[in-house]
Amino acid sequence: MKNIRGFASDNNAGVHPEIMQAMINCNAGHVVGYGDDVFTRRAAAKIRDYFGDDTEVFFVFNGTAANVVGLRNMTQSFHSIICAESAHIQEDECGAPEFFTGCKLIPVETLNGKIAIESIAPHIRRIDFEHHSQPRVVSITQATELGTVYSVDEIRKIADFVHQQGLLLHMDGARITNAAVSLGLSMKAITRDAGVDALSFGGTKNGAMYGEAILFFKPGLTEWFKYFRKQSMQLASKMRYIAVQFDALLTNDLWKRNAGHANEMAQLLANRASRIPGVRINRPVEANGVFAVIPEKLIKQLQEEFFFYVWDETLSEVRWMTSWDTTEEDIIQFTSLIANLIK
Repeated sequence: MKNIRGFASDNNAGVHPEIMQAMINCNAGHVVGYGDDVFTRRAAAKIRDYFGDDTEVFFVFNGTAANVVGLRNMTQSFHSIICAESAHIQEDECGAPEFFTGCKLIPVETLNGKIAIESIAPHIRRIDFEHHSQPRVVSITQATELGTVYSVDEIRKIADFVHQQGLLLHMDGARITNAAVSLGLSMKAITRDAGVDALSFGGTKNGAMYGEAILFFKPGLTEWFKYFRKQSMQLASKMRYIAVQFDALLTNDLWKRNAGHANEMAQLLANRASRIPGVRINRPVEANGVFAVIPEKLIKQLQEEFFFYVWDETLSEVRWMTSWDTTEEDIIQFTSLIANLIK
């Protein structure tokens, strides 16, 4: 590739300098391993400041682990997990949720990635029938894999329905910061306060090097979690390096600055691209993802300069992701290239 910058994923961006500095600052002397250190305790306390004093906080290495170990802790192997057909746990985790939990995933159709109660209800059946996997968890993604954002009312309606059925609500929050900024609300308002029981709290897509946190809001869910985390090979010996990244993200609103910038760049990209004849923005742009239908013949040429992924080959639909370090210059160069190639 001629240009290493692009719009493939917010995972492709580097580490924010403030986070890198926090990791350097904690890189001195000896501390007790496996999370029993001042850095990890301080980061967990800061997360509880954001989400509630009784929030249970556990750090793991990556997003797949956050989802899988969190769900494993909420289920037994005879349970089922209802999720969007586009959900990361369904499409992009190599069967890890099913492999490690033993549960059956039930993907349902959505409108632009958002699950509706009407799609959940048909799967709440055959309760206490031993020949049928028992529904236990509904998992939603915020922001969704299709770049849309659930409103508080939408989450609350799902949560109320799920809880009425005796189920739990899990949220994959790999881009929870982008969703919160998009809605102009706190992360607590769109998770715990809206009825979410457990959250995969993402840091990597928001400027961290690696590491995610699993947060549990419902009392009694974490009795055996520390054993599940260890069995899943997610208990970091040098946990301070994961923890300080969250401390940095939650200091001086770094999480909000990073997510806000990424969202603004997505809006700029969508606005400029939509003015190019032959380009159609085909999904709502509500976080930091832009989905567009472009002439198929242009895709490979564009990818040579700015890499991105094709989302749906049958539609010639592509996905462009912006990140904390996307610049206006990136977008101007990219959209100008599109316009010139179409001409």
